[in-house]
Amino acid sequence: MKRHILSHIAARNAPPGRHADGAGLWLHKRERAHGKWVLRYFLHGKRREMGLGRWPDVSIADARAAALDARATLRSGQCPIDKRRQERRVIHRLTVKEAINSCFDARKAQLKGEGAAGRWMSPLNVHVIPKIGKKAVEDVDQHMLRDLLTPIWHAKPEAATKALNRLNLTLVHAAALGLSVDLQACLKARALLGKQRHETEHIPALPYADAPKFYQWPCTLDTTASQALRFLMLTLARTSEVRLAVSDEIGADIWSLAAKRTKTNESRRIPLVAQARALVEGKSGNLFAAYQGKPLSDMAMTALMGSAGHDAIPHGFRSTFRTWAEECTNADFETKEACLGHAVDTGVVGAYQRSDRLAKRRKLLEEWVNFLTKKA
Repeated sequence: MKRHILSHIAARNAPPGRHADGAGLWLHKRERAHGKWVLRYFLHGKRREMGLGRWPDVSIADARAAALDARATLRSGQCPIDKRRQERRVIHRLTVKEAINSCFDARKAQLKGEGAAGRWMSPLNVHVIPKIGKKAVEDVDQHMLRDLLTPIWHAKPEAATKALNRLNLTLVHAAALGLSVDLQACLKARALLGKQRHETEHIPALPYADAPKFYQWPCTLDTTASQALRFLMLTLARTSEVRLAVSDEIGADIWSLAAKRTKTNESRRIPLVAQARALVEGKSGNLFAAYQGKPLSDMAMTALMGSAGHDAIPHGFRSTFRTWAEECTNADFETKEACLGHAVDTGVVGAYQRSDRLAKRRKLLEEWVNFLTKKA
């Protein structure tokens, strides 16, 4: 195979077109003064062309040397174009912060409001990213996590647990990206950290036996907070659901909550008993409006109960109801849980059982209201 056909003078004087130098090396000239070097070769029966640089910036000698290296690569069984691509690829080590952000972006659709409230990221922004955010995620091991979480493992157990759980999700996400991470790092860190010295503190709730007497008290008041508190007790909705309730959500005897308004991110229907309907009848806009028509403050109902000397908080009435329903009714488990908006039909059951038990819940809520309104 003839090689080195061209010379510097021949290359300079050659007209536009393709000019062979031999052994697959060609000079492609778009115009007389400019062109590019191309190496033609066959791999697995297919012809490929590999650019070797612009002429005259790349001399004939340099082009021939590059072609020689490419042929050597080809003889080893590797494609020279693929090899060059790998060599040029900038190897970027993903940091812990970047991996967390990537994981969060991938999980947004599963989070309420796509995580806009920041609750998913909060323990990571506070306890993780400032300390190890710049480290490579592939360097994360159980010892790094132990040192990171030791200061808060017992002092702030809930935040520490959330941070560790979300770091585990981040490592799984990084592994899916093809990174070499230790998927057991969080499990091993938990073993090194040991059991947390923490007792679960339940939300303060009123004993159900005291609920009827208590209910009579807000009935004697004529304030927005007292009306909202009564509506909460009658519907067993969450505090935020009551505070932000609007008239467009209210039907004849049903309160319809959109998915974005619920904790579970699932739309929900709440049956309204007569007493609950009476509290919102004829209202428009925010049902429990405070100053200048704005929604009631998130502390208004809590402050109202505190002013009467109660340690319990509004959210605790959900526990009050659940205990009463367990002790004093024959309602089935699913109906009692559904009254609280808890998901009970999951997996295969949820695929077939699509009723929200509205009629059963209405009956149970009517029993609850009869209990609340009985003579103390």
